[in-house]
Amino acid sequence: MLSEFDLIKQYFVRPLPGRAALGIGDDCALLVPSPGMQTAISSDMLVEGRHFFAGEDPQRLGHKSLAVNLSDLAAMGARPVAFTLALALPAAERAWLEGFSRGLFALADAHGCELIGGDTTKGPLNICITVFGEVAPGRALRRSAARPGDDVWVSGTLGDARLALAGHLGELALPAEALAAAGTRMHTPTPRVPLGVMLAERSLAHAAIDISDGLVGDLGHILEKSRVGATLNADALPAGPVLATQPQALRRAFTAAGGDDYEICFTAPASRREAILATGAECGTPVTRIGRIDDAAGLRWTDAAGAPLAVELSSFDHFSG
Repeated sequence: MLSEFDLIKQYFVRPLPGRAALGIGDDCALLVPSPGMQTAISSDMLVEGRHFFAGEDPQRLGHKSLAVNLSDLAAMGARPVAFTLALALPAAERAWLEGFSRGLFALADAHGCELIGGDTTKGPLNICITVFGEVAPGRALRRSAARPGDDVWVSGTLGDARLALAGHLGELALPAEALAAAGTRMHTPTPRVPLGVMLAERSLAHAAIDISDGLVGDLGHILEKSRVGATLNADALPAGPVLATQPQALRRAFTAAGGDDYEICFTAPASRREAILATGAECGTPVTRIGRIDDAAGLRWTDAAGAPLAVELSSFDHFSG
């Protein structure tokens, strides 16, 4: 039987120190900020049965638990530095802990992000991570900075995660191969950290947000905070490769309001178009221009020909249903 401290020592203490002056093993960790930088902090919780299915593969879950937090740093243009982990477990099972920590640290190491502390307890499976990043003063990509005339962009593709969820829930029938391909977006999202950092460091974008609950709702936060509106081309939204094979109505619905994409939606001056495309190519992340920011409040939709569309979509909400 693993004790709490044996569990931490065996699966979560790393042999080599990183950025922390003092890491796991004391009442608090000590981080030394880089001179002249601001600290970006974000926290996300994943609850079994709400954010992931019971019995989820622990390695994939370890990856996703950190990925959704790194995505928040990416949306602010902040470089990852460190994170804490609070973990409630029904039981201390070695096989589960080995898989979870393997997935967690593979992604952490890829982004130079060090585990510096946290907590463990017994209870229903619940994972809460807090991440710390760094960004230069005045460079953070805030939700309140969109301006009329800005282009609206998204990174990567949208909708495959929602398509996979629909398949798992039996909302539609998908071949096993297609379900597995779409499922990679739901289970192991890719946080767009290099793109977010470059957009901020090169002053290419004004405002940004990560797409976790669906484009409609997440862009809506930018529009509200910036006191602007937007017009989007529904047929410009980049569908994931599996969703791209589905009927138009489903493509539009899942790209616009699917959720769990963990891409970046950002606004930028039209004069930056070539530089943004070049930056996306440089960091290996496709970027797509999907609309524009308007003076008039609200979100409007057109088709590829520019004709107005009547679109009624809403994003995920944790307390609706």
